[in-house]
Amino acid sequence: MSPKNINLKIGYIKRIRILYGVITLIVAIFVIRLFYVQIIKYSEYKNAALSYQLKQYQIPAIRGLIEAKDGNQIVPIVLNQTLYTLYADPQYTKNLQSIADKISSVIGGSKSFYANQMATPHEEYVILAKKLTQNQSNKILSFKIPGIGTQPNAYRAYPDGSLAAQLLGFVNPSGQGEYGIEQALNKELAGKPGRVKAITDASGVPLPATNGNIETAPVNGSNVVLTINLGMQEQLEQILAKDYKSTKSQGLSAIIMNPSNGQIVAMANYPTYDPANYQNVTNPKLFENAAITDAIEPGSVMKTLTTPAALNLGVIQPNTSFFDPAHWVVDGFNITDIKIDGGPREQNIASILALSLNTGAVWMLMQMGGGQIDQKGMDAWYNYMVNHYRLGQITGIEQGYESAGYVPKPNMSDPSIDLTYANSAFGQGVQLTALQLAAADSSIINGGTYYQPTLVAETISPSGKVTINQPKVLVRNVVSPQVGSDMIPLEENVVQAYLKGGFSFMNFPPQYMVGGKTGTAQVAKPGGGYYTNIFNGTYTGFVGGNKPQYVIDVYNIKPNVPGYAGSYGGQPVFADIAHMLINEGYVAPKTN
Repeated sequence: MSPKNINLKIGYIKRIRILYGVITLIVAIFVIRLFYVQIIKYSEYKNAALSYQLKQYQIPAIRGLIEAKDGNQIVPIVLNQTLYTLYADPQYTKNLQSIADKISSVIGGSKSFYANQMATPHEEYVILAKKLTQNQSNKILSFKIPGIGTQPNAYRAYPDGSLAAQLLGFVNPSGQGEYGIEQALNKELAGKPGRVKAITDASGVPLPATNGNIETAPVNGSNVVLTINLGMQEQLEQILAKDYKSTKSQGLSAIIMNPSNGQIVAMANYPTYDPANYQNVTNPKLFENAAITDAIEPGSVMKTLTTPAALNLGVIQPNTSFFDPAHWVVDGFNITDIKIDGGPREQNIASILALSLNTGAVWMLMQMGGGQIDQKGMDAWYNYMVNHYRLGQITGIEQGYESAGYVPKPNMSDPSIDLTYANSAFGQGVQLTALQLAAADSSIINGGTYYQPTLVAETISPSGKVTINQPKVLVRNVVSPQVGSDMIPLEENVVQAYLKGGFSFMNFPPQYMVGGKTGTAQVAKPGGGYYTNIFNGTYTGFVGGNKPQYVIDVYNIKPNVPGYAGSYGGQPVFADIAHMLINEGYVAPKTN
């Protein structure tokens, strides 16, 4: 073999060896890499793969129903329903006008809106419509349009429309209760969602029957049965709607309470809203249950609290007479009555209430202190307001945003404290909600037991266990049973006085007891002092047969009426409610 051929052969062998070495090196690298990945890094990469494939899904719990009494039946007033959200992925939607035409043919709406939404750049998910029915969803899906889909969503349904809206509240898109019962009892109603951890394919679809799947079942919410009587509630709302217009009111609230157990049988406000369309409400104030959120200076209805406090302290008797000077000067301010009833003269406890004498209320406060406004009297009156009547604190009713109101402390370092307390005796300088007033008045006429106001009769767990909401006593011996009995004829006398004064709508059949008290409250100015021509009209009263069966409280905000706001703005609303309760057979007549 020639030297040339020998050199060629040697070069060829070298190249073969180099190529073999390179291949061997590559194979070695792969082997080492596989060893590193599969042996050394096995756990780490396994967990990483699982984190990509192991998806966690929430299984929503079914929200509990809200029910109420309708005659002898318990019926749902808040239900659940499944509606659908229509969405599009603009990356896949083509022939937008054609798609918009098909969608509009099923659900109506703006074709241009649908087309513009589907043309949104750089988006993978745009909402075209909400709250589609199942039939509408099925129809659109039957078109099999690429990039168009629907998602099921749970919504609250209200078979009675706006009935008891502010009492009920609503559920927001995140599933949280807002306002009313929905907020106060959100935990009980919502239940607990379940969880699923599932191995999925590359598209994120869960693989069935894999050992890696872990499931926690949801716990559905409890049903809540309210104390509300639906027939009574509906008629109360009709009355408020009518009287809101007739009194040219800026806001009207009313409560009907059972004084024997604290149960609210009807509670309403006007104006109101439709909870099924809460998103259309422009004034969020409409969401509030004003009967429990809005504390105002109540005016002379406060005398139904001042009088029993003085009676219970023993500083006056139901038949006590006194000389009324027709005015008092306190801290340099002249306290008189809204209406001058004959000037200085002899008065008594019945006339303090019937004539609504501010001077008489101040006189009763003076008797608590031994004949003058002093620390002893103010401490005694404060004790009754806060510790007996529970003013200045929430009642704990099952509602969102309850107001505690306001009661001033008897701080003698305050140079105007005497005037403040003189005013508080007739309902100025203190702030009460309609609910606080109803609960306090109930504790007096029932003989001295303050029951926690409640809207819940019972709860029913997902397993069917019924828990009765027993009456809860917050204060005993608010006043003595005798004082409670004394207040009933005193308040009945007020009704008779108005009837004799020409208020014919206060005429009630003799087989029923009806009592109450008007309140005309000056409205405070933002910067201090009071308007001289703007008033709130209030009324507190009761209706019954052998004993008071219902307490009724009315707050009429700034009514535009020809006379006193209490007499012409609050009292007619009370009368309409009381007549309704009697005429519809809700009140048992006297048996003797």
